[in-house]
Amino acid sequence: MYKDHNQGHKEHALSGKKAAIYLRMSDDRQECSTEIQEKIIRAYADKNDIEIVRIYTDEGKSGVVIKGRQSFQKLIHNVQAEKQEFGFELLLVYDISRWGRFQYTDESAHYEYVCRMAGIRVEYVDEPFENDGSPASEILKAYGRFSAGEYSRKLSVKVFNGQCHHIGRGFRQGGPAGFGLRRMLIDENGNEKGLLKMGEHKSITTDRVILVPGPEEEIAIVHRIYEMFVDENRSESEIAADLNRKEILTDFGRPWTRASVHQILINEKYIGTNVFNRRSFKLKEKRVNNPEEEWIKKEDAFQAIVKPSYFYNAQGIIRARNRKYSNEEMLDKLRTLRERQGWLSGFLIDENENMPSSGAYASRFGSLYDAYKLIGYTPTRDMRYIEDNRHIRKLHPGICEGVIRRIQDLGGWVHREVTSDLIVVNDEVKVSIVISRCHQTKAGSNRWKVRLDAGLEPDITIVVRMDPANEHPLDYYILPAIDIEDPKLRLADNNGLALDCYRFDELEDFFSLTRRITIQEAA
Repeated sequence: MYKDHNQGHKEHALSGKKAAIYLRMSDDRQECSTEIQEKIIRAYADKNDIEIVRIYTDEGKSGVVIKGRQSFQKLIHNVQAEKQEFGFELLLVYDISRWGRFQYTDESAHYEYVCRMAGIRVEYVDEPFENDGSPASEILKAYGRFSAGEYSRKLSVKVFNGQCHHIGRGFRQGGPAGFGLRRMLIDENGNEKGLLKMGEHKSITTDRVILVPGPEEEIAIVHRIYEMFVDENRSESEIAADLNRKEILTDFGRPWTRASVHQILINEKYIGTNVFNRRSFKLKEKRVNNPEEEWIKKEDAFQAIVKPSYFYNAQGIIRARNRKYSNEEMLDKLRTLRERQGWLSGFLIDENENMPSSGAYASRFGSLYDAYKLIGYTPTRDMRYIEDNRHIRKLHPGICEGVIRRIQDLGGWVHREVTSDLIVVNDEVKVSIVISRCHQTKAGSNRWKVRLDAGLEPDITIVVRMDPANEHPLDYYILPAIDIEDPKLRLADNNGLALDCYRFDELEDFFSLTRRITIQEAA
C-alpha cells in the first residue's frame, strides 16, 4: 500500500520521530477517504517506528487553493509560530495531491518550504520516492505537483462542458428560482418529482432541476413590475417603493430594493431562456463577470411568465439609460448631484437612477475618494458613513433571518433572543452576527473595523464584511470565542493565516456545523 524502498536508510532517518498527519478529501464520493488515508499512513508510521502526535484534517475541501482549508492553514500557522509547541518534527501526507492541487507548482513548493524552514520534514507515504532532497526525488516531486494541478484543470473543463450540455437540455444549474418562479425536481426520464423548497437540493445524481411558474399572485406582481417600468415609465426605485407600501415581500421575505426589482427586469429566465456562464469562478480563482458573447443560452427551456415584447422593451430602456459615459460626463453628474444634495455618499450615488454606480466611479478613478477630489469635494462630515450605516442597519435583520431559515432547513432549532439579538442554535450554541462596513484609507486601501459583542459572551461570532461600496456582503469570518481574545479587530484585504483561516466566501461551512444528525445506538 505504501512505498518500501531504501528501508534501512529510512528507519535510520525517521525512527523514533514524532509526526503529525495531514489528511484531505474534496468529495465524500472519493474512493480514498480520509479514513483510508489515515489507515495507510498509520501503517507506514508503525513500520518506521514513528509516533503520531497530531492530526490535521480537511474534509470536503478542494486542494486548488489554500483558502477554505482551515486545518491546512492552521498547520502552516503552527509551524510558523515562533515557539513550536506542537511537538512534531515530521509531517506525513498520503500523496502530493492530498497536499494540494495548486495551479502553480511554486505555491505547493512554498508551503513545503515553510515546513522545512521550521525543521519539519514532509513525507509523502504513497509516492514512489523518498522526499530526501535528492535530485531524483525533486524531479519526481515537481512532476507530481504539475500532475496534481493538471488533473484539476482537466476536471474543470469536463465539469464546464457537462454543465453546458445540461443547459442545452433546459436544466437549471443552481441558484434560487427567483420571485414568481419555482424549482421543480425531475427524474432522468423527465417525470416531475415535486417542488424544491428554499435551501433544498437534489440528492440523486441522475435527477435534474427545471424552472416552473410560481403562485399566480407572484406572477401577477411580476407582470405589474414590467407594466410599471415599460408602460408607466417608472424607475426601479419607484417600483420598489410601491411594492413596499403594499407590504409585498421578495422571495427571500425581505423588502424590495432598486436592485431586486432590476434583477427581475433583466433576467431572461422570465421569458423561458436558460442562461449560464454569466460569471465564472473556475478553479477557485477570482469571480469574474463574463462578456455576453460567452454566455451559454437555451431559449424556450422553461415556460415563460413574461411576454417577450415586454422583456425586450425593458432591455431597450435599460441600455439607453446605461450608455457608457466618458470620464468628464461621470464627473459632471457627480458635481450635479453634489450641488443638488449638498453632500455625497456611495449609497446616495447608487440610489440615483440616471448616473453610474459608486462602484463604477471607484473602478474608473481608483476609488470613490479620488473621484470626490477631482470635483473638489472634501466631506466636512462623513455623510457617506452615515448613509452607509443606515443601509447596513437595514441589511442586518435580513441577514439574521437568512441564517435562521438556512439552519431550520437543515433540521436545526433556532431561538432568537429579543434583548440581545443573539441566535441560539439547537439550545447549545450562541451566535452573534456583526456587520462591518468597509472604509478606504487615503492611499485607497480597504479596511474593516470589527467590534465583537464580548459582553454578550457568544460562542461564535459571524462577521459579515461589506464590499468596498458597502452594498453587499463580501465575505464572512466565523470566529470562535475561544480563539479570539481581542474584542476589537482591524481587518485588511489580507490578514495572514492567523485570521484568514476563519474567512469564508459563503456561510455553508457554518450551516453544515449546525446540521442535526442521528447517531445510531450500538446493539
